[in-house]
Amino acid sequence: MTEEQAAGFVKLALAGIDREYPNKTGHVTTGPENLRSPRAMHPVFYGHFDWHSSVHGHWMLLRLMKLFPEAPFAGEVRGILKQRLTVEGLAAEAAYFKTKENRSFERMYGWAWALRLALELRTWDDPDGREWAKDFQPLEKQITGLAKDYLPKLDWPVRCGFHPETAFPLGQMLDYARGTGDREFESLLLEKARAFYGKDRNYPTAYEPSGNDFFSPGLNAADLMRRVLPAEEFGRWLEAYFPELSAGKAGNLLTPVTVSDPTDGHLIHLAGLNLTRAWTMRGIASVLAEGDARKKVLLDAAAKHADAGLGLVATGHYEGDHWLGSFAVYLLSGSGK
Repeated sequence: MTEEQAAGFVKLALAGIDREYPNKTGHVTTGPENLRSPRAMHPVFYGHFDWHSSVHGHWMLLRLMKLFPEAPFAGEVRGILKQRLTVEGLAAEAAYFKTKENRSFERMYGWAWALRLALELRTWDDPDGREWAKDFQPLEKQITGLAKDYLPKLDWPVRCGFHPETAFPLGQMLDYARGTGDREFESLLLEKARAFYGKDRNYPTAYEPSGNDFFSPGLNAADLMRRVLPAEEFGRWLEAYFPELSAGKAGNLLTPVTVSDPTDGHLIHLAGLNLTRAWTMRGIASVLAEGDARKKVLLDAAAKHADAGLGLVATGHYEGDHWLGSFAVYLLSGSGK
């Protein structure tokens, strides 16, 4: 990623960070007194159309500032984050989840991005970063508590190509647990990952994608399991999971998808699918041995998907512009490795 690209992504994030409307709240209304504006409910994460996109929009700004600390945009980003990541605002975000009806809000996709943001803060050796990480702890604690309560009750994985999908958040949460030394959380996540996906065989690659996917549930599971299993064991698991991958065959998964209408909020998901396929394929390839034929197959396909996805990150239509930049930065900055 070049500084010029990074500046473009910053511009996308700043265009949505204070844009309260249009907004898809996902809020459960319990009475007329409970009807509030997005900003009243979420004083920090009210922009970018929905809560999770606002969270990963903030993550993107932080990530880019860390990667390009001397860039012209770095000072502006720091100032904006200082205004946004306040003690009072983050405490209110944490309090939102304490109401019974809100305990499942953004479960688990938004939770995963919040913990990715928390990990980004925790791993930044910077005075502001340390202060923001401390102020973020109430929300971080609330979400990890909800996840630890929910996961033991979840008996089956959710296998789909959008927000409710299970493997992506498990992978993000595992990165968080390991990065913060939360061994209890790590053990729970490993147990669930093995239970959900450890015995998967002959994944039906021909059944993907669905029409509005931004995830490949098949690749997400593999990207999770490369975090869970030792490399040699993972190689055997992958052979059973994608048995023809070494021959360059994985149904539709190796061919980038096209987007017929970038102004449609669901169809533009497919641009995100190209980006997430690229990062999962790179993640899977990263643990395969040099000379493993599957490594080249995955990296070649990842490059094609990255090109296709990056070409649609900024179309001038808010339906995609409010979130695709974050996915591009996740891919280009090697997050989740």
